Amino acid sequence: MDMSAAETKRAPQAQSPSSSPNTPAAELNGSEILVRCLQAEGVRHLWGYPGGAVLYIYDALYKQDSIQHVLVRHEQAAVHAADGFARATGEVGVALVTSGPGVTNAITGIATAYMDSIPMVIITGQVPTPAIGLDAFQECDTVGITRPIVKHNFLVKDVRDLAVTLKKAFHIARTGRPGPVVVDIPKDVSLAKTAFSYPERIEMRSYNPVRKGHSGQIRKAVQLLLQAKRPYIYTGGGVILGEASAELRQLVDLLGFPCTNTLMGLGAMPGTDPRFLGMLGMHGTYEANMTMQHCDVLLAVGARFDDRVIGNPKHFGSVERKIIHVDIDPSSISKRVRVDIPIVGDVKDVLQELIAQIKEAQARPDANAINAWWSQINDWRRRDCLVYKDSSEVIKPQMVVDTLWKLTRDRDTYITSDVGQHQMWAAQYYKFDEPRRWINSGGLGTMGVGLPYAMGIKLAKPESDVFCITGEGSIQMCIQELSTCFQYKTPVKIVSLNNRYLGMVRQWQQLDYEGRYSHSYMDALPNFVKLAEAYGHVGILVEKPGDVEGALKEAMRLTDRTVFLDIRTDPTENVWPMVKAGKGISEMLLGSEDL
Repeated sequence: MDMSAAETKRAPQAQSPSSSPNTPAAELNGSEILVRCLQAEGVRHLWGYPGGAVLYIYDALYKQDSIQHVLVRHEQAAVHAADGFARATGEVGVALVTSGPGVTNAITGIATAYMDSIPMVIITGQVPTPAIGLDAFQECDTVGITRPIVKHNFLVKDVRDLAVTLKKAFHIARTGRPGPVVVDIPKDVSLAKTAFSYPERIEMRSYNPVRKGHSGQIRKAVQLLLQAKRPYIYTGGGVILGEASAELRQLVDLLGFPCTNTLMGLGAMPGTDPRFLGMLGMHGTYEANMTMQHCDVLLAVGARFDDRVIGNPKHFGSVERKIIHVDIDPSSISKRVRVDIPIVGDVKDVLQELIAQIKEAQARPDANAINAWWSQINDWRRRDCLVYKDSSEVIKPQMVVDTLWKLTRDRDTYITSDVGQHQMWAAQYYKFDEPRRWINSGGLGTMGVGLPYAMGIKLAKPESDVFCITGEGSIQMCIQELSTCFQYKTPVKIVSLNNRYLGMVRQWQQLDYEGRYSHSYMDALPNFVKLAEAYGHVGILVEKPGDVEGALKEAMRLTDRTVFLDIRTDPTENVWPMVKAGKGISEMLLGSEDL
């Protein structure tokens, strides 16, 4: 039988997608109920990999055509692709894997989404309920294994609980501080029948996240901001997740204060805005870090003062400042740094009320003090910490990213990355002017996410340009998904900054381990051009600086093809600035001359 025909063949539908999910119907089995629930939630794309425990579910998917299932080549990539879709769209990403190794292969993807607070529902197959706990074939304790890396998880033991459980899963995933939710479905539950109904709304007594910030606390924050002499606005991924970029920009326009974003917050404030000081933290700009250390009032919004942002907390705490912290998650406030004015609430709602109260206030910031503060910041800016020595002989990775930005700055472009030096160069040199255009793994730092992220985004945004900036180490972790790109016609562009090293590992070994490059050299790399061609794609080798722009333009011209650019970059290049482990945020190395 022709397998391509088998993929597109559809049996008559048991339920028309246009029908109401609550239309009275005969009893449905658990798998049909699952599909109906996904349809009710507006799910259009589902990434997964079949196996014995989920075959009834796959049979139900075969009988409908409103949800597109994407067959990945590894379960990790299924979760990453759904994750990338969620990051780019703000919708809940959905993945489906089988029991046992299907679940364990998905763990890295689930943990990645959890660390970055991404709304997802992961449906996992489980052995039949009578076999649970008996070491059955492909059994594992999914609830136990995933408990530390999910917002919540469920084991559905009765088909009558399935619909309401899925409603809870989507509600939990997308509200409050978002996160992944696992729903574990035993095989007998997916076969058992019951009458179907899907609740329009759900109320959970034990889960009721706060949305509105305390007005009194917001009033105190306004007073502090208007009295500030050296203010700073520090925002993280919560502004992106909370769809609060417009409010952040309005606040900066209103006050004229300097602003910085974390790695996960890039794009919330336009990268080309002169009031944006660049990313802060371990590889942040000199001006962003120095401003963070020396401000007198800090407004932190949707950020968590993590180790890669403030460095050594004792060093950060050595300068007296007042801190206002806005976050949807109360557990994130005063977790690493004591704050003066905590505000728990949805960042969009809080910023709206903050702006309204500032407009109503009679006072305004001290213009002379703010101008003097900007004068100091501009002195720090003159260090030009991101300058690099270009070359006509060897390709500098910074130049590749800078060239890509210049070519795509006026186009609707999404940039994914893997993890390592290339990730930091992308964050430093690509000026993101809009939110949800920068898709990377921040909290967990997961290699291999870039290509699956790009696949998920391209499916959601087929008319947009989607570039994956990666390295020769990271790309090999999920490179089999080039096959998925070919099957589902998701023509992404892969920009591999190939320096023949695990670059960030090599950099640390150079700086902290006296140049002992233990297992960081990639001395058995494939021919990536031929490998891309073997998967049905276009491969381009770039070895000269003068060929970079032309190769990128050619990749953009081939709108209907996945293109793999193997760009041979300088293997000795390091990411600067850098704050070494254990150092304070202002104790930066700006280049090799500081070693």
